[in-house]
Amino acid sequence: MKKIALSLALLCFILASCKDDKKKDSEENVEVEVVEEVKQDEIKRITMTLESKSGSTAGGTIEFIEDSGVVKMMATLSGLTPGTHAIHIHEKADCTAEDGTSSGGHWNPTFAPHGKWGDKAGFHKGDIGNVEADEEGNASITMKTDEWCIGCGDEKKDILGKAIIVHQGTDDFTTQPTGAAGARVSCGGIIE
Repeated sequence: MKKIALSLALLCFILASCKDDKKKDSEENVEVEVVEEVKQDEIKRITMTLESKSGSTAGGTIEFIEDSGVVKMMATLSGLTPGTHAIHIHEKADCTAEDGTSSGGHWNPTFAPHGKWGDKAGFHKGDIGNVEADEEGNASITMKTDEWCIGCGDEKKDILGKAIIVHQGTDDFTTQPTGAAGARVSCGGIIE
């Protein structure tokens, strides 16, 4: 009888030890899973080239970098006529038309009126604004916003699959729906 009681006590001790080990294993697995779910924000980057349109010599490069929910756009343009030129995001990454019209209208997923970026009266998500070309036809513009994303799938923020258009003239920020900026002199698709 003593041997049976001793055997049962030993068996209970072993089973209790196994349960503690399984508990520790499952706690460790939970910690591992939590660590795997906590990921650093991925930095997304797209560099694109602008093609000349409408018989112009305008071109350039634009880089978009998304980091921690903010997209930074850096554009370097050349071949422009000296003066002010509008720059917008348009609906489609299609620059096949000689005049750039295959890119569609301004990207406006919120159906807001055309206007100056950040204006309380409203603006298109594609209303970047104006850029000033120097006497050699060179210009640059940089901006940051959390109103855009790169490939996030949110149709009101995602710039992927859209186009950048540089216009011949100045955006007046008033004329609907385009700002009366004139011909499209350069086009580039925002694609990966």
